[in-house]
Amino acid sequence: MSALSRVAATAVGVVAAAGAGAFAYGSLIERNRFTLRTATVEVLPPGSDDIRVLHLSDLHMAPWQTHKQEWVRELARLKPDLVVDTGDNLGHRDGLTGIRSALGVFAGTPGVYVNGSNDYFGPSPKNPLRYFTGPSKHAHSSERLDTAALEEFFDSLGWKNLNNRAATTEVNGTIIDFFGVDDPHRRFDKLERIPGALDELRENDDRGPRVSIGVAHAPYQYVLNSFVTHGAEVIFAGHTHGGQVCVPGFGALVTNCDVPREQVKGLSLWRHGFHSAHLNVSAGLGTSIYAPVRFACPPEATLLTLTARSA
Repeated sequence: MSALSRVAATAVGVVAAAGAGAFAYGSLIERNRFTLRTATVEVLPPGSDDIRVLHLSDLHMAPWQTHKQEWVRELARLKPDLVVDTGDNLGHRDGLTGIRSALGVFAGTPGVYVNGSNDYFGPSPKNPLRYFTGPSKHAHSSERLDTAALEEFFDSLGWKNLNNRAATTEVNGTIIDFFGVDDPHRRFDKLERIPGALDELRENDDRGPRVSIGVAHAPYQYVLNSFVTHGAEVIFAGHTHGGQVCVPGFGALVTNCDVPREQVKGLSLWRHGFHSAHLNVSAGLGTSIYAPVRFACPPEATLLTLTARSA
């Protein structure tokens, strides 16, 4: 073997070893390095008491994931005033067992939820490289999950279903008008229902002051634009996994929808025309059981504190 061939072979070996090491780190360590992100938004009417919102998303729960279940249960010590769940809770046909274990502790804490596609259909093996070619597609043969049982559990916690619906909750003296849509990634959303639902909500409840919050699983631009047009001041979403596999110093390679890459996770401002809203996109707490890796994008929950605007 020539000297050049030996150098090339060594380089290939180094790259292969680095790739294997990165995969092992992302699969065994970072995927389980659960983190709590905190942020504050001045959005409530002047003089309002703070509202601490726990944002959970994309748990993709399988029954054997006890470490994740324990970590989520521990979040109850934060004593949030409100829980917002933006979907993709299930990650296995028996995932509801783990969801009950993780979230049962929040019974009695006000909450709202919407569904993601993985709350309807189980995961299926697929080539992970296709994820980098554009938003993921779903095979029609995907296993149908017990969505009704999931919703019944959330309802038993006292959480409100926002799938193509609106609802009102009073938290710490502030009236919150919520509206949400079913999963936009599957085009289950019915945005045309939002205006009527909000009108009916406000006709039957003229208390004030109040704040408007929009909730969706996948932050597609057409959904975000509609939300701010209809008065959302804060928007919660998930779905993106923060990119899931990111490049340090560059960030997410893909978003799995059409939200700009720089807004794939975290708190930002979404503008549409003369309207704007604070957008919180969760990087989520799980992954598909068929793609169990994260890199430079640890799983997260968010504690977002809503505070009063200056008078």
